[in-house]
Amino acid sequence: MAEYKLQYFNMMGRAEPARLIFAYAGVQYKDERVEKSAWPEIKPSTPHGKLPVLYVDGKQLAQSRVIERYLGKVFGIAGENDWETAKMDELVACVEDFLIEIQPWFKEQDNAKKVEIFKQLIESTIIPFITAFETILTTNGTGYFVGDKISYADLAIFHIFWFMNSKILPGALRKYPKLHEFVEKISAIDSIKSWINSRPKTEA
Repeated sequence: MAEYKLQYFNMMGRAEPARLIFAYAGVQYKDERVEKSAWPEIKPSTPHGKLPVLYVDGKQLAQSRVIERYLGKVFGIAGENDWETAKMDELVACVEDFLIEIQPWFKEQDNAKKVEIFKQLIESTIIPFITAFETILTTNGTGYFVGDKISYADLAIFHIFWFMNSKILPGALRKYPKLHEFVEKISAIDSIKSWINSRPKTEA
């Protein structure tokens, strides 16, 4: 078995889907959380000056979505064929697009401006995103987004909707029965439930 270390800041952020994949797979790894004060010293040692970085037997792999896909393949949750894997990549890319679109809200420090940005995003971005993924999940008809078993894409998608339902729009998924059921189902998996209950408590 390879030796794994996942290096990221002390937050969920870009590393949480990978942590969920490790939890689901039951694979041990070092969850190294970098304090902001230590980042300037560590930054030059990373491949592209960014986190997260996955270390596999000392070798570095950067970019969060690449890390997720790699772990999915290694742990056998990246689809039954090339088409399924491609569809998983497609959905994770949609999640990435969504995160980029809502970045202005996350980054805004002025509370009044933050409220205004959020009001705009609700109609232009957030509701369409939720609605689209409710439709995709309904259409697939298996309780998962691609194929008939859990995948790394499901865990990445789970995280964004868990975070949305818990932190951004509490209870919002009750209007979307398939997504609500999906989040509840993934949350109830023993290894995922254990990780959620034991992980460091952070706001983002």
